[in-house]
Amino acid sequence: MRIRATVAAVSGALVLSALAVPVAQADGPRDVKPNKPSAAERFGTSSAKSAFRALAAEELPTVSKVTVNSGKAVVVGTTYAKTFTVSLTASHATGIQDAYVDLWHGTDAETDVDGYLPPNEDVAKCTAASATTSTCKLTITAYPGTDLYKNALAGTWKVTAGALAGDGSVYWNDYQTTHRVQRNPVLTINATPEPVKKGYTITVVGKLTRANWETGKYHGYTYQYVKLQFLKKGSTAYTTLKTIKTDSKGNLKTTTRATADGYFRYSFAGTSTTPAINSRADFVDVK
Repeated sequence: MRIRATVAAVSGALVLSALAVPVAQADGPRDVKPNKPSAAERFGTSSAKSAFRALAAEELPTVSKVTVNSGKAVVVGTTYAKTFTVSLTASHATGIQDAYVDLWHGTDAETDVDGYLPPNEDVAKCTAASATTSTCKLTITAYPGTDLYKNALAGTWKVTAGALAGDGSVYWNDYQTTHRVQRNPVLTINATPEPVKKGYTITVVGKLTRANWETGKYHGYTYQYVKLQFLKKGSTAYTTLKTIKTDSKGNLKTTTRATADGYFRYSFAGTSTTPAINSRADFVDVK
């Protein structure tokens, strides 16, 4: 697993476009303990000073808001790295000079971390709203096959938040909040025949696949419920015709009656590891 020594990030609101450079895949799942920093390592403060500050809670910075990827799940495919913004808002009587946010996966920040997404910058970009309060931003990049080296990492990650005040006091919480990191899905559809006579049978096939971070390919998402929906020409809302299940390879197949010109689509509600997705709309001309 790729380890990044420097880290600095703050949960934030703006999604940046995925990197244009393809990512080489890892050889497969490995047991690697990421190099996750402590507050002292990140901000360069001594453990004695941090411990002293911790005794007086009123002297510590306060964090009022942490945002990751504008509140949206971080969805990663197989080929390209995903870069997103994180932001943190903090206050202290002496102002805020730096902040930190990372995402990590595991049960204990010190002893059991099997996934780690650090910030790209060494120092956060902080914008002061007043003499005491600032909002700080950083970016994080998630690389499939390296950072995300096994499919078991998909799901809920914990978020670390830290803030450094002007007087050197530190706020640090490895369990500030949680955020989802998910495997990118693809959903296809094809309704035939077209055109078709009214009352005749329409066959609708498709497939639901999702990114496999271990192989670098898309594999069928098996035994998942998917809705077949129809939008009559001239209407503005889809109606659900039926709900079916993907097979052992992620395939979808069902039939319906031709009633009017309109658009068919498959709709998947999503899971904790894979976001919701709609297929493209497939128009059928009914004679």
